Amino acid sequence: MDGLGRRLRASLRLKRGRWGPPQENLGEVVKEPERALEHCLPNFAGGQHFFEYLLVVSLKRKHSGEDYEPRIIYQFPKRENLLRGQQEEEDRLLGAIPLFCFPDGNERAPLTECPRETFSFVLTNVDGSRKIGYCRRLLPDGHGPRLPRVYCIISCIGCFGLFSKILDEVEKRHQISMAIIYPFMQGLREAAFPAPGKTVTLKSFIPDSGTEFISLTRPLDSHLEHVDFRSLMRCLSFEQILQIFASAVLERRIIFLAEGLSTLSQCIHATAALLYPFSWAHTYIPVVPESLLGTVCCPTPFMVGVQMRFRQEVLDSPMEEVGDEKDILPPKLQDDILESLSQGIKESQTSEQINEHVSRPFVQFFVKTVGHYASYIKREANGQGRFQERAFYKALTSKANRRFVKKFVKTQLFSLFIQEAEKSKNPPADYFQKKIREYEEQKKQKKPKEKTVK
Repeated sequence: MDGLGRRLRASLRLKRGRWGPPQENLGEVVKEPERALEHCLPNFAGGQHFFEYLLVVSLKRKHSGEDYEPRIIYQFPKRENLLRGQQEEEDRLLGAIPLFCFPDGNERAPLTECPRETFSFVLTNVDGSRKIGYCRRLLPDGHGPRLPRVYCIISCIGCFGLFSKILDEVEKRHQISMAIIYPFMQGLREAAFPAPGKTVTLKSFIPDSGTEFISLTRPLDSHLEHVDFRSLMRCLSFEQILQIFASAVLERRIIFLAEGLSTLSQCIHATAALLYPFSWAHTYIPVVPESLLGTVCCPTPFMVGVQMRFRQEVLDSPMEEVGDEKDILPPKLQDDILESLSQGIKESQTSEQINEHVSRPFVQFFVKTVGHYASYIKREANGQGRFQERAFYKALTSKANRRFVKKFVKTQLFSLFIQEAEKSKNPPADYFQKKIREYEEQKKQKKPKEKTVK
């Protein structure tokens, strides 16, 4: 990765690594034009509707007749009889979407070849609610130069694997006729979003093929269903991933550079997912549209992706490296993460197995450093919790761990997490709590053995 040591704060160039060439259609990630109040997408129990809109966005000539601009050419469903406020909100939403479907700026033109890319973005409303756009960009069938097209599904649900499969079905039907998209999407709209580990089956008719049954299954463990670590592993070494993680933990400014939209969005989303159970609380734009490149001059923390064609504009911005990335995390815990990652990933492993393999040592890092947080939230008579910060980090016996935690507790990552914990009388029954319990049990089993040795 060119320039990692020199300009980690300024840029991270994603290139081909020992894991083989990046694949442009694996996972998806969000890009957000506004400040992200939290990165982790909502954990839906099931029962919600799958989506709000299906849009097809293509390039049309501007009124001047010279350049092209992205426009919505198909929308399902069409909304009618909306109240004035609802209509204004819809107009703002539909007006913003084309920009994020085609973030390439002046590169909009007819093409003879165009890589098929899957990516996604997030739009934040004034009230803080969010809508996620799942996109598939490709070149329609035909001969000669053609205008690329984007299928975009708008939903409030974060489940990228399922929506990638839905986009496959939409693409297949669109190649036959726009008319057969409607009954498929109508059936999907009427179906309830499945709970973790559950499946919803849709029946759909395709001319010349007959009736098809399409099964959509959510992973049983939903905390990683919105991410795919394979591109990150292909693009970066373990040491580089660890340095990026360390920089993100201290909420620094990070820019990724790559040409492919899928590569950028997959890698940035994977990086933010390494922070679980904490949520990136700052500017987060996996693919920055050309018109928003000024974001990289922002003095506040951000995690953004920039296409290589805009590399010079980004690297000319006034940013400085810090150079302490290898010293942020406790040395022993760094070694533990690298050892776990280096155990290798088999080609036969599924995406879920790879996600678990990569995520596990980072979750374990937080278990060892801050997993005891619940014991240092003291409850008042009204049930409101008060976090005992000083006693919390002083409880750590390792000086290296204590030095790290004293810095980490000052971040918004930790503050937002603790604020939620103070409100809740009982810790959530999630993956992080499960790992904390396992770690505590291991320590209990280890103590009698240590006493016997003495």
